[in-house]
Amino acid sequence: MDTYFRFLYEFLSQFFDGIIEILKGFATGFQKMFDYKTYMQIIREYKGDFNVPEWIMVVLAVFIVIVILGLILFVIYFFIRKYVRFRKSVVEQESLLEEVSVLNEKVATLMKEKEEILAMKVSQLGLKPNETGEEETPTEQQPEEDTNTGIRFAKLNDIDTEFANYKIQNYNNQFTLPELVELFRNFAASQLKLYYKTEMIRLFISALASTKLVILQGISGTGKTSLAYAWGKFLKHDSCVASVQPSWRDRTELFGYFNEFTKKFNETEVLKEMYQAGYTDDIYTIILDEMNISRVEYYFAEMLSILEMPNKDEWIVELVPSAWKSDPVHLDSGKLHIPPNIWYIGTINNDDSTFMVTDKVYDRAMPLDINDKGQVFEPEDVPAQDINYSYLNNLFETAIEENPISQETLDKIEEMDNYVIAHFRIAFGNRIVAHMKKFVPVFVACGGGEVEGVDYFIARKILRKFEQLNVSYIRDEIDGFVDFLNQKFGEGAMKECIEYLLRLKKLS
Repeated sequence: MDTYFRFLYEFLSQFFDGIIEILKGFATGFQKMFDYKTYMQIIREYKGDFNVPEWIMVVLAVFIVIVILGLILFVIYFFIRKYVRFRKSVVEQESLLEEVSVLNEKVATLMKEKEEILAMKVSQLGLKPNETGEEETPTEQQPEEDTNTGIRFAKLNDIDTEFANYKIQNYNNQFTLPELVELFRNFAASQLKLYYKTEMIRLFISALASTKLVILQGISGTGKTSLAYAWGKFLKHDSCVASVQPSWRDRTELFGYFNEFTKKFNETEVLKEMYQAGYTDDIYTIILDEMNISRVEYYFAEMLSILEMPNKDEWIVELVPSAWKSDPVHLDSGKLHIPPNIWYIGTINNDDSTFMVTDKVYDRAMPLDINDKGQVFEPEDVPAQDINYSYLNNLFETAIEENPISQETLDKIEEMDNYVIAHFRIAFGNRIVAHMKKFVPVFVACGGGEVEGVDYFIARKILRKFEQLNVSYIRDEIDGFVDFLNQKFGEGAMKECIEYLLRLKKLS
């Protein structure tokens, strides 16, 4: 075998050496052809011996050589360009085939959505898919009981299985509200690199205490969605993000719908989150991202009414009109009890692509403005926390009981209400006052001041209504209202309200 390997080596070496010599020859040839220095050196050696006719012939020879070199370069460029075009056409053909495949998939998806919409319309008309307006023969009829034996809530039934042996855990929380503010603020900074001022976290916690719907609004890029996202991470329950679409028109976008053709309920992630929350004493968050890209009062109307009911036992939504034996455990005759341990946080961008949020929504929510980027600071390393909803709710209730708004401040607020009615023809109802009596005490318990809390609440919940007025007509009244606030609450004490009013005046 050694003899064979030596033979093979020498045999193949002869072949590859020839290839290498050919390549070297090409390289050497091109180098010599384009070596202008050698051309110039040859001309210099003979230039003293040329007469005039010979110089003409020299120029002609140089011109011919340049033309030949140019033709060689052109041929090389032509073949390269032709190859590139060929390759590009092949790639475009492959791209077109992929695009056709994607379009076919979209067509299939649209057909499926069309079938689902038709199923919803059939359901709303009270018909069954096999109804044609003619009487069916006895052999064509199917017993109604046979259609109620399948599983129509697959995701919710999976949750029943997962939590079959679950027992509510007591995390033995001991923190106070000021400590909660700092824990969350340091967690967001140390774990997520999201930096918020203490005042913003204090406002956020107070908003959670005042209502189940919090609206984060402001310019893009200031961390509205990030704040709600960080809150879910802090509680060890990732926030359920529902990206609102312009096509959202009714409650089915939140909860899903029953398909009469498939006999299945199309469950949304929001419904799944609500159902799971009913098993635990943990805190859950649902983010309605860009909630005003569609009209909020369309798809969230039922939830606005439900969450407004003082008795939480009445927080019930009907998913289906009747019960099946296979329905999830926590559905009662097709109805779901909305658990109180969920907060709904909506983010809003005010631009030409969105709808204006109406008073009906704002009156039931607590809006927070996030227009400043948080400054970087050196945080303490705080991990995510296990927090019982019952413990946090008890902190809120205790704070509301121990830090009620003083009668002096309530009297000033009433005087301000009368002033606004007299000069601007705007009033605020009992619902807003009830929210204030929750927001301000918790804000104080979190480390803020009473007037500071009242100031922020009034600016966001009451003075916001001035935007509905013709600002040019109330422009002359604004200075008088600013003087009234300074006189009643103290010079510069109502900072947020005064800044808002002056900004409104500039727009007139």
